[in-house]
Amino acid sequence: MQAAVEALIFASSEPLNAMTIVATLREADEQLEITDRDVDQLVDTINRELLDQHRPYAIEMIAGGYSFVTRAEQHRWLRIIQHRNAARRLSQSAIESLAVIAYKQPITKPELDHIRGVDSGYVVRTLLEKDLIEVAGRAETPGRPLFYRTSDTFLQHFGLNSVSELPKPREIEDILKDDDMAEHRQLMLELKAELERQQNPAQASES
Repeated sequence: MQAAVEALIFASSEPLNAMTIVATLREADEQLEITDRDVDQLVDTINRELLDQHRPYAIEMIAGGYSFVTRAEQHRWLRIIQHRNAARRLSQSAIESLAVIAYKQPITKPELDHIRGVDSGYVVRTLLEKDLIEVAGRAETPGRPLFYRTSDTFLQHFGLNSVSELPKPREIEDILKDDDMAEHRQLMLELKAELERQQNPAQASES
């Protein structure tokens, strides 16, 4: 029963309360004798074993039900992964700006604004927060605006060793066929579309 309770909690996408666990187990085996209190005790036993084994997770009561959660001491590592996942969620304006910066770097915000035709202040701040771009010095022009370039996180995100490996628009089609690029597929498609708009501004405006 201990393994069954653990499996149910592990497999559920939502917290499971003891009553639901009991009902599920009895549905599978009508002769089974188990109560809500038995489930609570089994969860306590599972948690003691997980702690003894130094596992990075435990079962906790969340929103009235049991759910697996990672221990607080592991959160500093998880924040790195969560940060990378967040970086994948980019708006269209962020995609456009990132494409311009990637292929024109180093580039200043005024230059980026001129190419895009709109103010890019908010987008630049967003890309900085997601660590996809970084400051690369100042330009020797009035006001000495900051230069921006893509970061190491950008390279990791696209699986590149250096910016010299950035694909040309015609090469992105082949990259998209690579199974290893599955999680980046939509981002690469958007990047390709933006690059083509940059290279054919007249055609883009007509369409």
